[in-house]
Amino acid sequence: MSAHTVASYLRDVAALREFCDARAIARWNEVDTARVRTFAAASHARGLAARSVQRRLSGLRTFYDFLLREGCAAVNPARQVRAPKLKKRLPTTLDADQMGRLLAVRGDEGLSVRDKAIMELFYSSGLRLAELVSLKLADIDLKDRTVRVLGKGSKTRIVPVGRYAIDALRQWLKQRAALLREARGGAAGAGTLADGSVFIGRSGRRLSARAIQLRVGLWARRQGLGVHVHPHMFRHSFATHLLESSGNLRGVQELMGHADIGSTQIYTHLNFQHLAKVYDASHPRARRRRPA
Repeated sequence: MSAHTVASYLRDVAALREFCDARAIARWNEVDTARVRTFAAASHARGLAARSVQRRLSGLRTFYDFLLREGCAAVNPARQVRAPKLKKRLPTTLDADQMGRLLAVRGDEGLSVRDKAIMELFYSSGLRLAELVSLKLADIDLKDRTVRVLGKGSKTRIVPVGRYAIDALRQWLKQRAALLREARGGAAGAGTLADGSVFIGRSGRRLSARAIQLRVGLWARRQGLGVHVHPHMFRHSFATHLLESSGNLRGVQELMGHADIGSTQIYTHLNFQHLAKVYDASHPRARRRRPA
């Protein structure tokens, strides 16, 4: 599991332990389905979103599967508990004009060259934030225009990289070498610097996910978009624009690295939503009659 998943599971188990302590439940095998249902309801009542409750229950199911294997529980009490119903929420995207404005960043110094390469790669290949953060130099093939990505569940996929992103990466890799030399010149231990990571900061160390989020938000404001932009919005926009142009759902699924095509189908709803707006605005029989 990824470090993020491990941390989430730890929080889930810690939350259940606090719930049990408050009710003098001393052993894991004393927790039954009714208590897990109460725990889920209490979590939701305290303001935890339905999706977060669903994820928490998933973590507890996995934990009790572990306890079953270890002989510390006879049943999995979380197996039959359903999470609150999720509201269907469509992902937020940027249209092609907005994306073009955002990517029209002038790369005239080290950090802006780097940020342009980051955003171009996000949009070009639909990478997740964690996938981009963990990229190594050996994962990028500039000649073949591909990138090897380690996705969820430690599954590797190879995705194409567009020419704009390739050009931006070439510019950044030149700046990266100079930035790394400068960082090594002022560092006591050069061995602690870049571990082959593609995107690094002034210190010569790998750029964190939070730093990338902040830089993306900064450029969105500078470019006058007027909306909150986060890294995952590039991925949503990549899938939506690709699906609108190609109509190839299976192809988009493979590029996105989705194990289940149901995860990709949400972009068909976005596409239909756009078409429905065009239809309502254009078709004579679709226009709503204005009140007299």
